[in-house]
Amino acid sequence: MLLTLDLDSEVPIYQQIRDRVVEAIADGELAEGSALPSTRQLAADLAINFHTVNKAYDLLRQEGIIRINRKSGAVIRRDPGSGPPAPGYADDWQERLRTLLAEATVHGVPGEEVLQRCGGVLTSFHDQRTTKEPSV
Repeated sequence: MLLTLDLDSEVPIYQQIRDRVVEAIADGELAEGSALPSTRQLAADLAINFHTVNKAYDLLRQEGIIRINRKSGAVIRRDPGSGPPAPGYADDWQERLRTLLAEATVHGVPGEEVLQRCGGVLTSFHDQRTTKEPSV
């Protein structure tokens, strides 16, 4: 998994790490059971503070996407084939989606274009999962 971060972005680095991991799972680059680099290793690779990586991993853990323990480190817990989401997940997700769609509306992106882009992104995840072998 190759993480690309924008150090000049207004999005905090820990959030970018979290987002890239989630995208890698959706793209099929990471599957359930795949190990992530240690916080210190990823921090060294990215030339950032390990506390920043730790914050990203903790967020992923809280969201149920990874599990962390002393023996195995950080491991992917969920991928698209992991079954239905936890109870209440869809409602929480819809609230975040509402805010994202509101941003597009405020910026004048037409509804038709929003739907088209959403469909394109979902299709790209499906295409990635059917054409890539997960890395371990």
